Amino acid sequence: MTFVPYKIDHLGLAVSSIEETLPLYANVIGLKVIHEEIIDDQMVRAVFLEVGESCVELLEPTSPESPIAKYIEKKGPGIHHVAYAVEDVQAALDHAQAQGLRLIDKQPRRGGHGKLIGFVHPKDTHGVLTEFCQKIEETEEK
Repeated sequence: MTFVPYKIDHLGLAVSSIEETLPLYANVIGLKVIHEEIIDDQMVRAVFLEVGESCVELLEPTSPESPIAKYIEKKGPGIHHVAYAVEDVQAALDHAQAQGLRLIDKQPRRGGHGKLIGFVHPKDTHGVLTEFCQKIEETEEK
């Protein structure tokens, strides 16, 4: 059953400014930054902070057209999504769709921190944007 999540991979937090938000998570809460990148196709800057085997992902829009910018405009900063680690994102998406859930991504795409990702529509998951993510082996990335 490769579609079954084996852990919470990360919580995605929509923020207006990483510079303003990061001191809380790094200095006050004490989380360690382990990765940072710009994800051009999603128009975000992402910073990953380690929490045991999971992460907190700070997402700052790099464009007013970014889905994160639109989310912040509509709902304000806060929890944007929950990401579950799975062995096979395509199998997880296929299973979700077979159960009647609407998908945002019918096929996996590249996400942050070297992972394949796919989202399930929050209207079918009780208002929670749900992401499945799969670590890409180094040999797969080449």
